Amino acid sequence: MKIKAAILTIFISILMFDCYYKTPKSIDRAQNFNYGWKFYLGDVEYAQRKDFDDKNWRHLDLPHDWSIEGETNVTNPSGGDGGFYPTGIGWYRKTFKVPTDLKGQNVSIYFEGIYMNSEVYINGHSLGIQPYGYTSFEYDLTPFLKFGAENVIAVKVDNSQQKNSRWYSGSGIYRNVTLYVVDKIHFKNWGTYITTPKVTEQNATLTVESIIENVSNESREVLLITEIRDQEGTTITESKKHLELSPGNKNEFSETFIIENPRLWSTDNPNLYTAHLFVESGDEKFDHIQKSFGIRSIEFSVENGFVLNDKKVILNGGCVHHDNGILGAAAYNKAEVRKVKLLKEAGFNAVRTSHNPPSEAFLNACDSLGMLVIDEVFDGWRTHKDPTPFDYSIYFDKWWKHDTESMVLRDRNHPSIIMWSIGNEIMERTEPSAVGTAKMLANTIHNLDSSRPVTSAMTTWGQGWEIFDPLMAAHDIAGYNYQLHQAESDHERVPSRIIVNTESYPANAFFIWDLVSTHNFIVGDFVWTAMDYLGESGIGRYYYPGEPDGEHWEANLYPWHGAYCGDIDLTGWRKPISHYRNLLYNDTERLYVAVKEPNPVDGEIKLTLWAVWPTWESWNWPGHEGKDIQVEVYSKYPKVRLYLNKKLVGEKLTTREQEFKTVFTLPFEKGELVAVGIENEKEVERVVLKTAGQPQNIRLTTDTGKINSDGQDLSYVVIEITDEDGLLEPNAVNEVELSISGPGKIVAFGNANLKDSTVYNDKIHKTWKGRALAIIKGEQEEGEIKLEARSSGLKTASLTIISEPLANE
Repeated sequence: MKIKAAILTIFISILMFDCYYKTPKSIDRAQNFNYGWKFYLGDVEYAQRKDFDDKNWRHLDLPHDWSIEGETNVTNPSGGDGGFYPTGIGWYRKTFKVPTDLKGQNVSIYFEGIYMNSEVYINGHSLGIQPYGYTSFEYDLTPFLKFGAENVIAVKVDNSQQKNSRWYSGSGIYRNVTLYVVDKIHFKNWGTYITTPKVTEQNATLTVESIIENVSNESREVLLITEIRDQEGTTITESKKHLELSPGNKNEFSETFIIENPRLWSTDNPNLYTAHLFVESGDEKFDHIQKSFGIRSIEFSVENGFVLNDKKVILNGGCVHHDNGILGAAAYNKAEVRKVKLLKEAGFNAVRTSHNPPSEAFLNACDSLGMLVIDEVFDGWRTHKDPTPFDYSIYFDKWWKHDTESMVLRDRNHPSIIMWSIGNEIMERTEPSAVGTAKMLANTIHNLDSSRPVTSAMTTWGQGWEIFDPLMAAHDIAGYNYQLHQAESDHERVPSRIIVNTESYPANAFFIWDLVSTHNFIVGDFVWTAMDYLGESGIGRYYYPGEPDGEHWEANLYPWHGAYCGDIDLTGWRKPISHYRNLLYNDTERLYVAVKEPNPVDGEIKLTLWAVWPTWESWNWPGHEGKDIQVEVYSKYPKVRLYLNKKLVGEKLTTREQEFKTVFTLPFEKGELVAVGIENEKEVERVVLKTAGQPQNIRLTTDTGKINSDGQDLSYVVIEITDEDGLLEPNAVNEVELSISGPGKIVAFGNANLKDSTVYNDKIHKTWKGRALAIIKGEQEEGEIKLEARSSGLKTASLTIISEPLANE
């Protein structure tokens, strides 16, 4: 950029002074603007004014979700759909200075997501509104800035119109904010588009398109330099091109490269490259950007299914909502990376971002970890869904193009994305007008990115399936929600149709796997859901005698405040269904054992549509001694044996004919339960469950012993109740109190029990199934963070996390 180092140092120093954050290690055109905000929950007159007195407002850093900080209440207007969390109106303000020396530069502010109905002001001037809470957007601040003086950004967030979502949305500036400082000659945000139109193992054709904006009043001759670097940072090819930039215009350019022996991006080897683009003239360095990308080819066909780099891949996918469990909607980078890691560890190779664009950090993690993505823009179009009269339908006609273009332009360089989705179970899906809307959306996407197919998720809910044929034809790939049993007959009727199962019931895992593994025209499945989430309260629940009957939409199920239909629970623990699904689709897991919860004495456990039977990794069943209990074994071995206290219980087949699972019924007896996989009549793998003794200890385990002292990094701490030998006590519901010292704070604490209404920022929580989770956020200081956990009758536990500047951050 055409900004002297000394000027930048002054600029950052002033920002640091006013906004309480440290100078970055290297100066960049993009400045983290998450620090030093003030917040007020409620509507305030004149809060947009520069001279408004906000001295009594709360100080905080972003990302921030105010809903998760409030108590769930059965009377909150968000209802069960929103997890019974409070919503309302909130204001954010931030004061910062811009040095006089920066006059002549362009300064803009970029919001990655505000939920919802945001209006942004600079020094009292309204920059605009953005209704949709999942759209990223940017405003030019330059004309309204006071150089050499204080400036005030004010943001009003209005999430008071309820209900507007069928799941937990959160409220506030819940994603990152960035301040851009660039020369009048600069690369347009989202103006760089990288494609790989031809890919083989020997070479790849790479096209880099870019837009350079010249907002000055003069024509300029510049040099555009494009460097392609590998993961080690080595430049493998480059180009230099002299350009004439016309004044006040966007200038579009394109370069083509041939990459020899490319390292292809795949789910197993997510190799990434970086394009570095420079625009300069002599000694003047106007701008420099870098864009990560992958080299890979994707193809979809009836004959071969989904092909990645000339290899067929079955999509073992899961749907996810955008929340981060007990953190709420706050999209910390670390939380988004952890989410993708959990999905990957559970055996998923694909994710559907239901029903909105995700955070950039989530997609970056999918790129770097090797997770395929269906990027979805909307839940609905013009007709609202019950019971959400204030959903996106009231904005669609005015905002659909803006929001669709925002998604595609922002996300199209991510190699992880293999499909765009334009909707989900559209209410007007049987009407002729829906076909026109689908074509309108698909054409808009194809005009911006022709390298990926368009789909949407459709279902009947009791209507005739054939009525969707014209609508399906408006898509490149037909998305089926809960209708895959129609696929074979549909293929006979419409043999050219490529199908993806965009939602399925967890309990149908084998049936779905059997269909997708035997029919190439079905490219894969996306279970509802991969992870438990807040809102849509009670979906996937099982229930006991005396509890309300019915599905989540049929009754108010408070204190349920979330969905229990995920393979992974709210704290990141894999349920038995996750192990079964992984066993079906992958070879990384071949044997697993769990115990089906027995019915209580006063009746039977009942299941809802998205539920599976409550099954636990537990051989602790007090009061059930001598009574029959069912042990479920999942196995890719042809046979399994079960032993209890070294005595053979039995041997059973677990082939495809048995759906790779079996059940042993036996009287419960304390001790050691062992499942053994049998291959060629030999015992080759063992899985053990042991009866734990009385709770004695608290065990604390962190995912990382070091965090970055940048005020944004997180450490996830698992709290477990164990016996004297360190065995988890799976029935423990001990109340645990946390305390913390040093440069960190507890930003969330909770368990996976979605009927526990304790707020997630409370320092006291019960464990559930012996576990709980705490999330620690570091501050902008170095030092030792010490976490202590206490519970009556148990030994106090402690854990130390080091906060320090980390390399490569």
